[in-house]
Amino acid sequence: MRTITSVSILLIIVFVTGCKTVPVTGRKQLNLVPDFMIRELSFSQYDSVVNYSRTLSQYDERAQMVTRVGMRIQQAVETYMNENKIGKDLKNFKWAFNTIDENVVNAWCMPGGKVVVYTGLLPITQSEEGLAVVMGHEIAHAIARHGNERMSEGLLVNFGGLVLQEALKNKKQETQLFFLALYMVGSNLALSLPNSRMQESEADKLGLIFASMAGYNPDEAIPFWQRMSALNKTKTPEFLSTHPSDETRIRKLTALIPEIKEKYYR
Repeated sequence: MRTITSVSILLIIVFVTGCKTVPVTGRKQLNLVPDFMIRELSFSQYDSVVNYSRTLSQYDERAQMVTRVGMRIQQAVETYMNENKIGKDLKNFKWAFNTIDENVVNAWCMPGGKVVVYTGLLPITQSEEGLAVVMGHEIAHAIARHGNERMSEGLLVNFGGLVLQEALKNKKQETQLFFLALYMVGSNLALSLPNSRMQESEADKLGLIFASMAGYNPDEAIPFWQRMSALNKTKTPEFLSTHPSDETRIRKLTALIPEIKEKYYR
């Protein structure tokens, strides 16, 4: 009983002191890890990837396009945050936009605003408008602190596992292993995967808003994701995936675009 009470008190403290608000959406999220720790780690990882990859020169037209799109979205994000009195959230961002010459259909943004786009993605984006959809999405992950949120959730799940392990310490080993395995599977299906899909949908929305603020037509999101869907030959059931299904993503974006165009497209 004492253990349960202590855990309850700790959880209350965690949710009261460890909550942040996501810009634009207003969603409350769990942030237990200091931002500076995540930024330092992400900056180091970013430099390592860029330094040991075939990074395009800024004289290359493809790299120039990536930088141009990134800077336009950066400016739109900073303008929005400053106008809404939350510009301080970006004060430690160190924006960078690099293009890696590798046939990989991917892009990502580290916490703190450092972006990589792979040349293998460009035939799918096809244009600056399509590229803005992807870069807006990736930058949105950083603005919404999704990396911190995922790490915080992982800490909370691990803490719950330790509490369960302590509660079962006098049980047979087979019983301990069974309930611990059940806990890990349950927490993955009930917490980690749904939250990851939610973050992806949130990044879709935020990213399209930021791209629209930067002057890119949000209508391009639908044909881009349709092209991405055509590349996806293996369809993992949505409840087992970290991402929404292609059909769910396209349906949600289709519903969002009219409002985004009206409010944010410049």
